[in-house]
Amino acid sequence: MAKRKMILDLDTGIDDAMAIAYAVGAPDVDLIGIISSYGNCLVDQAATNSLQILELLGATDVPVFLGEPHSSTTEHFDVMPISQQIHGMNGIGDVELPAPKRAVEKQSGVDFLIDAVHQYGADLTLVPTGPLTNLAEALEKAPDIASTIGNVTLMGGALTVPGNVSHYAEANINQDAEAANAVFTSNMPLTMVGLDVTLRTLLTKTETQQWRDLKTTAGEKFADIVDYYIAAYDITSPDLHGCALHDPLAVGVSLDPSFVTTLDLNMYVQASGEDYGRTIGDPARLNDPTNVTVALTVDKDRYLKTFMDYLTTLFKQH
Repeated sequence: MAKRKMILDLDTGIDDAMAIAYAVGAPDVDLIGIISSYGNCLVDQAATNSLQILELLGATDVPVFLGEPHSSTTEHFDVMPISQQIHGMNGIGDVELPAPKRAVEKQSGVDFLIDAVHQYGADLTLVPTGPLTNLAEALEKAPDIASTIGNVTLMGGALTVPGNVSHYAEANINQDAEAANAVFTSNMPLTMVGLDVTLRTLLTKTETQQWRDLKTTAGEKFADIVDYYIAAYDITSPDLHGCALHDPLAVGVSLDPSFVTTLDLNMYVQASGEDYGRTIGDPARLNDPTNVTVALTVDKDRYLKTFMDYLTTLFKQH
């Protein structure tokens, strides 16, 4: 049992699946639960995907909870066609996995998060890699968690590079900019792992072939899932020559902040107008004590080595 505890808040697509594997494979943290979100797929599909990935990795003791099914300002959510193109219709590259033997938990994801913060306090790290709707809802319901939780390391946003759904906005923030703004402007300790660093951290078929060569179920299934992702990137972002490790990098940084260089900056999220979803410095709080740390550069070679060590060791066993 590790002292540090982690909760993942995932809209489980392909890079989220790799984030789960990183958290399960990391020796210095206990993954105590996954909250399902919407984005790469619908919330129920995301929960099913998480259960399937956990079973594939032998992590059948990690519970999965349902989060909010849509943004804080809408009544409905439809998956964007670009998300289906990148992650497949089922969110995990249209790879078929056995139906999960477990069901999602009856407790809501928001209540599970609040209870976990109250139980573990500074030892708890939350890594949201989808919209921030669940976290904003938890903050509204239990404002004290902002000053109690150890750290929140999120995958989302962009400061020094353009967004991936508009000139400014990154997809996760864009799904619910109002919720994101509530989180960014709280006093919760945040680390933003945005497109600034995730687009530099790439995986290729050289690495997925190493998983395939293991001749294990987990190695072959993950190779199939991620090869789908790489093929999608070949179409949508051919200049990258690989797929971005968006969500697993956030997990990595939450455990080892030295993977990235950072800037302390109070931020807010634009929640209206043509730059909806933009993550930018808050002019009203530039001289105040900061709660947000933004990743600017990444030691991509050391991170990729750690990523491959953790995942390959895990896949060998399953």
